[in-house]
Amino acid sequence: MHAQSQPLSLKQVLFCGAMIVTLSMGIRHGFGLWLQPITQEQGWSRQSFSLAIAIQNLSWGVIGVFAGMLADKLGAFRVLVAGAVLYAIGLAGMALSPTPLVFALTAGVLIGAAQAGTTYAVIYGVIGRQIPVERRSWAMGVAAAAGSFGQFLMVPVEGHLIAGFGWHTALLVLALMVLLIVPLAFGLREPRVGHAAVAHRDQTILQAVGEAFKYPSFVLLMAGYFVCGFQLAFIGVHMPSYLRDKGLSPEVASYALALVGLFNVFGTYVAGSLGARLAKRKLLAAIYFSRAATIAIFLAAPITPLSVYVFASVMGFLWLSTVPLTSGIVAQIFGVAHLSMLGGFVFLSHQVGSFLGVWLGGYLYDSTGSYGIVWYLAIALGVFAALVNLPVKEGAIVRQPAPQPA
Repeated sequence: MHAQSQPLSLKQVLFCGAMIVTLSMGIRHGFGLWLQPITQEQGWSRQSFSLAIAIQNLSWGVIGVFAGMLADKLGAFRVLVAGAVLYAIGLAGMALSPTPLVFALTAGVLIGAAQAGTTYAVIYGVIGRQIPVERRSWAMGVAAAAGSFGQFLMVPVEGHLIAGFGWHTALLVLALMVLLIVPLAFGLREPRVGHAAVAHRDQTILQAVGEAFKYPSFVLLMAGYFVCGFQLAFIGVHMPSYLRDKGLSPEVASYALALVGLFNVFGTYVAGSLGARLAKRKLLAAIYFSRAATIAIFLAAPITPLSVYVFASVMGFLWLSTVPLTSGIVAQIFGVAHLSMLGGFVFLSHQVGSFLGVWLGGYLYDSTGSYGIVWYLAIALGVFAALVNLPVKEGAIVRQPAPQPA
């Protein structure tokens, strides 16, 4: 019984959390590879595919708030298991969908709900509660780097599965792979969460939400994260088709997405490590400015395999480096009692941006025959995100002491 009250070890939390994020984020990162095979065989428009993935991002964001609440209250284990099962069902349904509507429900709603329960908000809640504050930013960077490694590892695997077995069978294979999250979730069963979590809360859920949304820095972080979602979702889903339209082979797109994942490993780790020593808001501003400049240079340069690989490497370094910094600031300001839920609200803003980035990419391509407008919008939003992160206050919020009973 005594062992149940002991906190989880650092190695256990990082290994299990990192492997879960590797699977969940790695699989979703390759969804852009399915755009052309599915739309060409099914006779659907790119907008139909894009709308389903846009719904996925929105579903992920909305349900992520409630997944965070449940993880804070009941522990991450149950949420992770439910998310893994939904992920498998969604991938299988994605393979067997006969119409765009069913595809939107499976690839969109179900997989979005699954990602809400198997990615950063839930894992970072465990890290926040189980890892000492002085190592928290570093640990969040390690978990984010694991998701990046998953992108590097899984995108070529998904490309080979599609080429070797066809897109239907490839999705069914991934449905089986994602169930590996279930045994990994046992390593994140938090000790006596039902008592410990409630005992350390001085606020109800409604009080915590109200406090956060009245705090300007929280709103600014949400605005910046909106831009992050817009940029990454658009590039991740539409870059393979953009490169095909420019006459490059599908292998170039696969290798480009893999490079994003590889360099993301280093970028997120470096961001998490620097966040422990430097002002996180300044690091976030630098990341968003750098993204805008990188996209502008990519569009101005001739499109060749080499320019694509350089762009993918630089963007990869900047890709998820915002995640440990943004989550770290939320933890610094509000504490960890409601971290998964508040992280879920911030991530909802990210996913609203993702919805618009994916959907606008497909809509404007079908309307104009080009992705140009969305690329330039991504540049302008990057500058905006850099500016709104600079005035963020990172210090702990000052709360009035609770009134004592007479």
